[in-house]
Parts: sequence; C-alpha cells; structure tokens
Amino acid sequence: MSEQKHRYLIITELFLPTKGGTAVWFDEVYRRIGGREIHIVTAEVEGSAAHDCDHNNTIHRVSLKRYWWLRPESLAMYAKLFFKAFGVALTNKIDAVHAGRVLPEGLVGLIVARIFRKPLVVYAHGEEITTWRQTGKFKAMKFTYKNADHVIANSNFTLKELIKIGVDESKIILISPGVDLECFRPGLETMDLQQSIGLLENAKLILSVGRLSRRKGFDQVIRALPHLIEAGVDVHYAIIGIGEDEGYLNSLAQELGVSERLHMLGHVSADDLPRWYNACDLFAMPNREINGDTEGFGMVFQEAAACGTPSLAGLAGGTGDAVVEGVTGLRVDGESLENIVLALQRLLSFRVGNDGKLNDEVRQSISWETVAMKTNEINHQEK
Repeated sequence: MSEQKHRYLIITELFLPTKGGTAVWFDEVYRRIGGREIHIVTAEVEGSAAHDCDHNNTIHRVSLKRYWWLRPESLAMYAKLFFKAFGVALTNKIDAVHAGRVLPEGLVGLIVARIFRKPLVVYAHGEEITTWRQTGKFKAMKFTYKNADHVIANSNFTLKELIKIGVDESKIILISPGVDLECFRPGLETMDLQQSIGLLENAKLILSVGRLSRRKGFDQVIRALPHLIEAGVDVHYAIIGIGEDEGYLNSLAQELGVSERLHMLGHVSADDLPRWYNACDLFAMPNREINGDTEGFGMVFQEAAACGTPSLAGLAGGTGDAVVEGVTGLRVDGESLENIVLALQRLLSFRVGNDGKLNDEVRQSISWETVAMKTNEINHQEK
C-alpha cells in the first residue's frame, strides 16, 4: 500500500476466523497496510492455526477464556493480553498501538503504549458506549477513550456518543468499515441457492444477515410477511446467522402462519455469502434500540449494496453512514411495522445506483483499500 513500512501492534480479541464484522474489519485492513512488521495479538480460537499460517501479518494467539472464580472474571483476559502485548513490543520495533475495542484491549493498549512511549489508537463501535453503564466499567471506558491519542469512530452516531461522554472531538477520526469489492459484486450464480429453499421463479426473496438478537429487527420482517402476502407478493424470507433469538423467530413465524416461508440458514460459507446477497431481491435489517443496545454501523448494508441489492435499515444507531438514502436503500423507524411494510413493498422493485451497480466514486469510498489508507495515515499525518 505504501513504500514506507509502518510497524503497528494490534490488540484485538476479535479477529478472523472468529465470526462477525469487527473480526473481518481488522483482518482486511491490516493485511492491506503491511506485512510481517505488523503484529496482531488476538484470541486463540478454533481454526486459527489454519487461518494464520499464510497471513500477511504476524499473528500472536493467546487463550482468553474467563474463569468464573475470578473477580472480575475478565481479570485473566486483561493479564494475558498485557503480558503477550508487552512481550511483542519488547522484542519488536513498533510505531503505534492500535486497540480493537476500548475494553479490555484499549486499557491494556494504553499501558503498553505509555511504557514504550508510543501513540495509542482505540476503535469505537457505538454499542459499547450506550450499553456499558456499570459504574466501574463505564469509568474505565471513559478514562481509556480520553487518554488515547486517537479514537476511530465507525459512524457519525458513534462520534456523537463519544463527545457526549467527554472525549475531545479533535482526537476522534471518522472511519467506517469497508467491503471487499472483488468478493461482493453483482452477477454471481444463484440458481442453486434459490432452488435449495424451494424458491419459485417469480417469488421474491428478502434476506437478513447477522446475529439473531432482538435489536436487529428480524422479528419485524417476519411480522411484515403476512401483510406482503395479503398484498399479493409471493415472498420468502431467509436469515443467515445464529443467536439467542432463533427459537423466538421460529415460534413467531409459526404463530403468524408463515413458517414455510421462513428459511433459517445458520452459518453459510464465505464463498456463498456474496451469492446469497445476489440471490435475494432486497436485504432487510430494520434495527431498533433496545435498552441502549443499538447498531453502531452495519457492514452488511454495504456488502448488500456492493452486490447491487437494496437495503432496508432502521433509523437507530449509525446506519445512516452505511445506507445512502434513496441510492443504496431506505431507512425507517424499526419500531413501526406499518413503515417497514411500506418500505419493503417499495424496495422489492428498487434498483441500487445505476441498473444495480454502484458508481465508481461510491465503490471506491467503501473499499477496504480506502479504509486501510485512512487508518494508515492516522499516526503519520502529524510527522
């Protein structure tokens, strides 16, 4: 990406092959920024050895399991992250420390960064700021954010939440996650996927991707199905993901008489995910806030857009940075079933951008290459 080698120490519990957008973010960005001179301290998980063997960066794995008898249970995690990160910084030259979250990684990173007199960059994702309200945890979070040299906010929503808790706006940098445009693109073969769920030729397919949790709004899409059917739409709904709401969503579909139209797909392969975005007529995640828990950004909306598929998002959280209103989709109140039904009807005949393709400017702005470039500039723009 650049002729100059920038030597970073990355501390993040979440990293591939762990599932989730945050894990994807860090893997995609730092492999583009540099090579073995970038050191990533992360959790040891199933499949990590196979993932790490040919990775661009140097990966250091550590067991981060919690112990119920410790108080707090996360004490061992903090200690293991610190000693591993300290050892890496002691034996390798580093220019800066980047922490994947404010706690535990940010607090550990702050100590390591100060010991070695290096700048600290902490990522902020949004939901941690609105949900971590236990007195001790909240104080540690604010302390870490305020003492970091830079804070990366994933959306304008997150930026505003950081300012609310007293973080200096001058140190906040807005960088949203990106998309692998070679992987997520229009025109992929989908017939076998549609046949696997019994989708007839003229039927419409709504897709959701994400953890099965209440704030995602998947239950609202299920509630909308009878209204769409009544309006004459032959519609099916597929959900990719696992989580605590699986039983609830299945029960709701049965109660509303749409069980045969709901397809719970669980995990799908990395190769099949872009094909599912191509196979559907629209992507839906009408998220809402529940007890402070909200969507900080929503990488899935950009993945859908890159495949030429329009999205329905909720108004809560940072989705305004992920969905370009009227271009890549629509945002509605995720609490309003009426608004969701009307938006779904409109989006079933909606096309993203120009005939299902994003223009070059929008595509470039959401590419991982652009995200990596912005990230790499943080600690070098002052030099």
